[in-house]
Amino acid sequence: MHRALRTHKSPNHSTDRSRRAAHHRRSPRAAQAAAAAVAVALALTACGGGSKDKNSNGGTSSASASGDTVTLPKLNGESLEVAAVWTGEEQKNFKTVLAEFEKRTGAKVTFVAAQDPIINFLGSKIAGGQPPDVALLPQPGAIKQAVDKKWAKPLGPEALAELAKNYSQGWQDIGKVGGKQYGVYYKAANKSLIWYNAKVFENAGAKEPQTWQDLLTTAQTVYDSGVTPFSVGGADGWTLTDWFENVYLSQAGPEKYDQLSQHKIKWTDPSVKQALTTLAGIWGKKNYIAGGANGALQTEFPASVTQTFTGGDQPKAGMVFEGDFAQVNIGETKAKVGTDAKVFPFPAVGSAAPVVSGGDAAVILKDSKAAQALATFLASPDAATIQAKLGGYLSPNKNVPNSAYPNAVQQKIAKSLIASGDDFRFDMSDQAPQAFGGTPGKGEWKDLQDFLKNPTDVAGTQATLEKDAAAAYGSGS
Repeated sequence: MHRALRTHKSPNHSTDRSRRAAHHRRSPRAAQAAAAAVAVALALTACGGGSKDKNSNGGTSSASASGDTVTLPKLNGESLEVAAVWTGEEQKNFKTVLAEFEKRTGAKVTFVAAQDPIINFLGSKIAGGQPPDVALLPQPGAIKQAVDKKWAKPLGPEALAELAKNYSQGWQDIGKVGGKQYGVYYKAANKSLIWYNAKVFENAGAKEPQTWQDLLTTAQTVYDSGVTPFSVGGADGWTLTDWFENVYLSQAGPEKYDQLSQHKIKWTDPSVKQALTTLAGIWGKKNYIAGGANGALQTEFPASVTQTFTGGDQPKAGMVFEGDFAQVNIGETKAKVGTDAKVFPFPAVGSAAPVVSGGDAAVILKDSKAAQALATFLASPDAATIQAKLGGYLSPNKNVPNSAYPNAVQQKIAKSLIASGDDFRFDMSDQAPQAFGGTPGKGEWKDLQDFLKNPTDVAGTQATLEKDAAAAYGSGS
């Protein structure tokens, strides 16, 4: 989940997987090219300054100093509720975006803090007759579920026009159900990154790895220097699914990834055995994980990041895996992104490095002129540019100026995401039914937590994963 975002991973659900997967099919060569773009971009993090990319400024409204590109209606007297699972800085920054919408329309917007899984939260609100007007859903499966339950309303022509102008076809398609557009992917995540403490690497003489074997070598080098190699936020099961997905995509390849995402192959497949066995190469070494497995399972994602960048020369770990959104948590420490906190692409386990994305889509639950206007605003470069400047955020909107991102690292990550076009794979657990891929203490989250505790039981883990997946996909829940 995008789970600083909650997850950012935020949890997810049953969806038209075959349709979305068809749009996102890519050859290993395409995957490698996209990964290479990320690698090259991140290698340039020492460079400063913004890009020369310009906002389109194609709207008919007067272009103010803030760069208005979209015309919004006057909504004086109207009120909206917007629900999302975001907390902390992420929530604060999004409220800044909503404040701009209020300023430009006259509407009053209230943010409603939701809990994971958000579909359950929304269900209780709807049952009580008080649904929010708009919800930010963190999985394609959640959009499908909201449509199946007849909660979600299709986007109107203004929002569709903004999407067509600002988004690649792939990002538009994952917001569709049955050919109709329901979601605006306002926030994206590059979930194929490993952040590291630059001082730890310097003291250890460690190098940024390019392959899984290199990563194991780097981990040993860090360990030999007296620092535990990895921090793992195992208390949040979604972080473990992200580990698995990156290993699996790189090792098994895009076609197998799509098949497993759709449950067209079983979790007892040999490819899953191979990926779990590979993961055990790190998870099975208790001295490689801060606090060992038990410590990791008591560490939530935010703490897994901050403990990597606090403690001077003796932090609790030298590296932490997660998406670009980890910058929000790094910002809670004294570490400076690009100097003290650096990043490298998730190493290639197979022939190509993985490129896994996640995201949060705005979906209308109560159709109105104001709700449609907010969806239109969130689909425009205007909204995303505001949050991009605040940091810890990544937009799939191709017309957000690269210079809006506040540091060189974030600029390179954003540029590589846009450059990849449709060459990405969406988070697998976010495509699964919520009961399997998006519920704390259940399904894949719980099964991988148990595997972290006992990484020698590959066959048993596969059997449990398959049992839980079969039940969830069969019911569509």
